[in-house]
Amino acid sequence: MNYQKIAFEKVTQSIRAFKSISLEEMNAVSLMKRRDTKYTIPIKSLVPILMELQNEYQVLEIKHRRLMHYASVYFDTPAFTFYFDHHNGKIRRTKIRQRKYVDSELTFLEIKQKNGKGETHKSRIEIPDFESNLSEKSKEFILKTTQKSMELKPVLWNHFNRITLVNLRDNERVTIDLGLAYSMNEIEKKYDKLVVIEVKQSRFDRNSRIVQTLKKHRYNPFSISKYCIGMVHLYQDLKYNLFKSKVLKINKISF
Repeated sequence: MNYQKIAFEKVTQSIRAFKSISLEEMNAVSLMKRRDTKYTIPIKSLVPILMELQNEYQVLEIKHRRLMHYASVYFDTPAFTFYFDHHNGKIRRTKIRQRKYVDSELTFLEIKQKNGKGETHKSRIEIPDFESNLSEKSKEFILKTTQKSMELKPVLWNHFNRITLVNLRDNERVTIDLGLAYSMNEIEKKYDKLVVIEVKQSRFDRNSRIVQTLKKHRYNPFSISKYCIGMVHLYQDLKYNLFKSKVLKINKISF
């Protein structure tokens, strides 16, 4: 039995103790406009943290599953505009992806926009399935949302498993991503030991139970883009000077 399978089994057992919440109930905390705070931890630390959250959070359950499978394809311009906007610290920036919520059998074209005030606004439309060549409907949605006409192409595939925790009382969601895997042009990169936690709130609340628990375990916010980290590892000639410290930390956790 490999390391990832053992770790996943322990995590799966720990989330059985949570009360469940349906997709419909969770939509009350959709937070399409929100403040996102990210953390990175090793998978060995996840179960102790989850055990401290059982009384205040519910876990999303779909078709009797609590560990969901997600697949995404990210789009960028031929010059990798979205990547470099993030790398160069541009405060107003955009990411465009198609994401398949495998367990829900739903696929969306999603646009995430940073507004310069630390807030993220997500817009999306449902599409039938992944589109390597964007449909006219998708192009029109991108133009209307971004107010820009851009040449876009798929640049990165991403697969991972996700646990979603919901705190209805505090209008808060927490996504916990593990089993991160990237691929493009027959190149692959996996992070079996890395967990990315994202706390989604209308505004950052330091008194949140998840924030306090992570602090107790000596984990502080760590800004990270799953997209950019994947790009760094799959595109060897891509400039990543400003991401070097983040890559080193992630590699330290992952090996």
